Amino acid sequence: MSRCPLCAKSRHSTIKLNRTSLPVLLNIGPPISGLTPVSNETVRQAVQKTSKLFESEPGKAKVKTPPVTASLSTGLAFRLNGARGELQTDMPPPMGGQAYAETPGWYMRADLASCIATMIATRAAQLGITLDLLEVTILSEVDWRGPLGLDDSVVPAMTNLKPQVKISAAGVPEAVLSEIVRWGEEHSPVARTIKAGQLAQATINLG
Repeated sequence: MSRCPLCAKSRHSTIKLNRTSLPVLLNIGPPISGLTPVSNETVRQAVQKTSKLFESEPGKAKVKTPPVTASLSTGLAFRLNGARGELQTDMPPPMGGQAYAETPGWYMRADLASCIATMIATRAAQLGITLDLLEVTILSEVDWRGPLGLDDSVVPAMTNLKPQVKISAAGVPEAVLSEIVRWGEEHSPVARTIKAGQLAQATINLG
């Protein structure tokens, strides 16, 4: 099996099939450093309070999200500044980067995985169900001839985006857990944005 020229791993048969998976674990393992453990009841009460507010005052439900700006650092490395700190993106050496940070595509899959997982966990909390395991994995493929402009017939997009969910909760029927997962998928803003293709053409400011 040949090595993938983008990630230097031998598990990819060709550059066309660059399959990636991203596990996101919730409610298991050690807590994230600096975070206080939160009970399902706390989540349920918070969501219930917010839902009641938006039901009584729908105008408060629609808000503008904080802007995200990618600023060029060097080469293909970018800085992303947010209210809680800075993130970086970069590309692997075969694409002209230094592999200093995760790629933009990784972050997109991370957003998708964590958003679906968050909404699944939210729904479980609403129903008073404590999850013993929740893991969302995103699989995808990319044909790099598209992004590199080598073949106009190849769309420069990740294809076959497929979430895989592992979930368990003591004493809860499989049918109920399946319904919770489907609800989470349908109410994930990131997943629904991807499905709907909600992306306007960029405005250009020459500076």
